Amino acid sequence: MENPFETGHIKNYVLAYSSVVVIMVLFFIATTLFNDVQIYDKKVFDTNSSDIIAGKDKIMKNIFEVNSSQFKLMKEVY
Repeated sequence: MENPFETGHIKNYVLAYSSVVVIMVLFFIATTLFNDVQIYDKKVFDTNSSDIIAGKDKIMKNIFEVNSSQFKLMKEVY
């Protein structure tokens, strides 16, 4: 087997490696240029906690009403 450093084949290896790097850089540039950046609206949350608690109580009541008619819990946990 011949030594690639002595026969001049190392030039081909460096050329192949550099061509792969150039192709990767070109793909990176293409994806950054043609990528459309979407602008999202800022979300604002309601800070009034009394409305949140009242809404949560209504939801919990509805859940208990639905669950009480469909399922019966066991008295002992196994």
